[in-house]
Amino acid sequence: MSYDVIVIGGGPSGLMAAIAAAENGANTMLIEKGKKLGKKLAISGGGRCNVTNRLPQEEVIRHIPGNGKFLYSPFSVFNNYDIIDFFENLGVALKEEDHGRMFPASNSAKTVVNALINQLDEHNVDVHLNTTVKTINYNEKAHTITLNNAEKITTKAIVIAVGGKAVPHTGSTGDGYAWATKAGHTVTELYPTEVALTSEESFIKNKNLQGLSLRDVALTVLNKKNKPIITHQMDMIFTHFGISGPAVLRASQFVVKELMKGQQNIPMVLDVLPNETEDKLYNRIEQLMENNPKKAIKNIIKGIVPERFLDYILSINKINEEQKAATISKEMIRLIVHSIKNFTFYVNGSLPLDKAFVTGGGISIKEIVPNTMQSKIMHGLYFSGEILDIHGYTGGYNITSALVTGRVAGMSASNHIKAHYTGI
Repeated sequence: MSYDVIVIGGGPSGLMAAIAAAENGANTMLIEKGKKLGKKLAISGGGRCNVTNRLPQEEVIRHIPGNGKFLYSPFSVFNNYDIIDFFENLGVALKEEDHGRMFPASNSAKTVVNALINQLDEHNVDVHLNTTVKTINYNEKAHTITLNNAEKITTKAIVIAVGGKAVPHTGSTGDGYAWATKAGHTVTELYPTEVALTSEESFIKNKNLQGLSLRDVALTVLNKKNKPIITHQMDMIFTHFGISGPAVLRASQFVVKELMKGQQNIPMVLDVLPNETEDKLYNRIEQLMENNPKKAIKNIIKGIVPERFLDYILSINKINEEQKAATISKEMIRLIVHSIKNFTFYVNGSLPLDKAFVTGGGISIKEIVPNTMQSKIMHGLYFSGEILDIHGYTGGYNITSALVTGRVAGMSASNHIKAHYTGI
């Protein structure tokens, strides 16, 4: 059996690659080891599928801190606005939510997945589910893929779009790295990103704050010289093992990179009221105390910050929560305010890669032609999606990268065949 293009991987990037190759006239086969296509798409965005983001291109790339600048060239071929047009032209109405996130108007990821599967049918892509690739043998004129049932298939071009090692229950188990290495590619060190962080602080071990959610806080990662690396202002939650939530997920890759440098404990600073300066907060609390001298300190401040967090702040500053405002010194107020604005603690690790939302590291982008996604090392070989050393924040950015690189890889694979082979 022989094909012009074989795409390995039925996630967002592989689906888009197969559609693009077939649209462009290539006899295309899509191989997926699982029993369903688009499993990761189906669970993205809480089952609603955050297909892309409408922010300007510069902003989208800024939200892909893991080698996002590589995407300038692919974006010149197909970008986030093209993704919106692509789905709307397929009859998938999209709606914009906070921070430019785009969802199907149906609020169901199935709408997106089904639209892509229908395109595979429309363009006669030969889809093989429950099919595992055993080996890939690269040759000068064509490549041979051997399946788990020993069947051999030849192809002029291969797009490897099998994802990384995050969210393995969707099929992303790192299969593609060995195939890339065999072709001569470098796989940079893999690590978890968009992942919850672990801590051995006493308030974690003693569950003082377990389950406490904080809204719109600023979370900062410090380096070993106690200089800020990154700050994210979003929600977070304290867990039984450490911290999680949107602000934590976004900060996590910077923590993990510091850990990879050999640092054992990474300092983080939490500002529970980032929209109010320390002086302004001090003045506000001082005024409340002057106006309510007989009130207990806890009753005065508990409307300003969550009660459980306040209880812990008072305890670490050795202030009795029943102490009357009239007996609280200015120095005590300063201590409370400083703790609210600069709650410093240490994290010592993250959950493992298989518990992360996104894989850091992967196929070195130095070995990929950016405007075609073609290997610089092996002819007729293309990579797309999370297998590449590209990673972004949640919010539609990783799916955008997957869809864009998939589209470009599929188009380029088909164009490669037109340019180098006859009969198409």
